[in-house]
Amino acid sequence: MNAANFVRIVEVGARDGLQNEKTLLPADVKIALIDRLSSTGLSVVEATSFVSPKWVPQLADAAQVYTGIRKVPGVTYPVLVPNEQGYERARAVGVTEIAVFTAASEAFNQKNINASIDESIDRFRPVMARAREDGVSVRGYVSTVLGCPYQGEVPLADVVRVAKALHELGCHEISLGDTIGVGTPAKARAMLRAVAAEVPMDALAVHFHDTYGQALANILSCLEEGVRVVDSAVSGTGGCPYAKGATGNVASEDVVYMLHGMGMQTGVDLDLLIATGAWLAAQLGKETASRVTRARTAA
Repeated sequence: MNAANFVRIVEVGARDGLQNEKTLLPADVKIALIDRLSSTGLSVVEATSFVSPKWVPQLADAAQVYTGIRKVPGVTYPVLVPNEQGYERARAVGVTEIAVFTAASEAFNQKNINASIDESIDRFRPVMARAREDGVSVRGYVSTVLGCPYQGEVPLADVVRVAKALHELGCHEISLGDTIGVGTPAKARAMLRAVAAEVPMDALAVHFHDTYGQALANILSCLEEGVRVVDSAVSGTGGCPYAKGATGNVASEDVVYMLHGMGMQTGVDLDLLIATGAWLAAQLGKETASRVTRARTAA
């Protein structure tokens, strides 16, 4: 397989998608979703989040879901952890890959987790130390890389500083997230270039929400710069509770359709992914946000 021609999709629908859906799905449906995703050829399916159930009631069943899913060889099931307590809960059920998160916007961090950027990174240090000891792989998320609902523009220097700090702490991969979906291709390209000057491109991923319909264009501009890891959510689930009008993540089906149309490889069976997205939309009682699924399933 030509590495330059292969794009790894990180499926975040079961975590980043569902945590921002109004409909609370029971654990058995989440388990069925992840098992379905595991059968599509995806190699990374983010399973859940071990955050406080008080703050994210949609994922209060994290332990039940993680222990209930079928672990397919060759597929990893990372989970989000906010602190040491979350790490301990995750490890107690056998988690071997985690993700930590912060924002490039000071205002967003204060509203979201009641801490400054530096304070949030300090909270990760004991988690990172324990992960190293335990042989647990850690991914880092940086949100609001192209705009913040509270402060507006986010200086590129702040995005670079945070991404570099997480990489230096030991995160093997840094996901750069346009949390409120305000980015456009030229801005996305400039942001990625700036970060790639300090963090190796092969350690970077992009994560676009589709609020303004720019996600696929943004992904394409970043692919042209050399990024080869893309986060997406089946059926375009999600949103952002802190951003008015923010819609879900870019739909995995639409990303895969675009990539395959470009001659890129993903290892994903698009038909199975479309079927999974349509099934999930039915479980949520809403129309899918995937244009590809809508086109393929139209009567």
